[in-house]
Amino acid sequence: MSRFRQVGSDGERGAALLTVLLLVAVIAILAAHGIDRLAGATKLASNARELSQAKAYLIAAESIGMESAEQIVSASPGRTINVGGWNGREQKVPVPGGIISATLADGGNCFNINSLVTQQEAVLAARPVGLAQFARLMVMQGVLDGDAADIAESVADWIDSDSVASPRGAEDQYYLQQENPYRTANTLIVDVSELRTIKGMTDEIFVRLAPWICALPTTDLSPININTLRPEQAVLLAMLGPVPSDLTPARQFLGRRPELGYASLNDFWAQSYPASLGASPEVQSQIKLATRWFRVDLAVEMQSALIEERVLIDAALQPARLVHRQRGDAY
Repeated sequence: MSRFRQVGSDGERGAALLTVLLLVAVIAILAAHGIDRLAGATKLASNARELSQAKAYLIAAESIGMESAEQIVSASPGRTINVGGWNGREQKVPVPGGIISATLADGGNCFNINSLVTQQEAVLAARPVGLAQFARLMVMQGVLDGDAADIAESVADWIDSDSVASPRGAEDQYYLQQENPYRTANTLIVDVSELRTIKGMTDEIFVRLAPWICALPTTDLSPININTLRPEQAVLLAMLGPVPSDLTPARQFLGRRPELGYASLNDFWAQSYPASLGASPEVQSQIKLATRWFRVDLAVEMQSALIEERVLIDAALQPARLVHRQRGDAY
């Protein structure tokens, strides 16, 4: 009997040991899971702090951008020039935990997509001069003539107040027939990314145009500042002519610009290249000597966070004010 009791006792001890081992394994798994969740929560909290800090840095950088725009304008009232090479130059500023990259540029040296219309009180109507300039810009970026005309009229229809489609454009009737129907905006474009939704605008064409277009909160013709326009932006000067043209003369002209720019518009239009454009009085008036709009491209890079932002500043206001902000991919 004692032998049987001994065997039973050994079996009980084995079962007990197995139970203990299973409990230890379960506890170890739960502990590992708990530690993993704790580490994840700690990482999320750290990322949230860095993201919050990065946003704070962006707000500070916006303020510096507005102050810089004010200083540039006040340093030379009536004539904005690229003293010190500020226009388009990237600057990097180390900050605790990361680095801020900032590029200040003339925000008016672009094609203002809202110049495709004029505004009389609350009524927006297509502007032929703006349509022609936009079409020439597209052709000089390799877009076919017919496609350029279709897109230009479609964008004007997207903005204008009426619901009557132009011969090559599109209004609600076209967009309501799409797989995911929608309507035209019938108001000014706020962000150039809206163009992706418009008839004729493909991703390929948009990528070509994106560096040259902007959406200023005004219907004024693109306010090109001839004193800050860079040679690599010669297409914005060439588009003012009656037909798409070779960019070489425009680049050469901008490369020969006086160091302090032009003191008057008469001096500019008296030069042989601008005179050869045969610009109408309306087009001549869109050339500027001073800058109103400034663009700031910002990026804050932290250990685990990267935020990019583009802002538009109106320096005609005192103090200068931020009128548009876009975070993330600019296009």
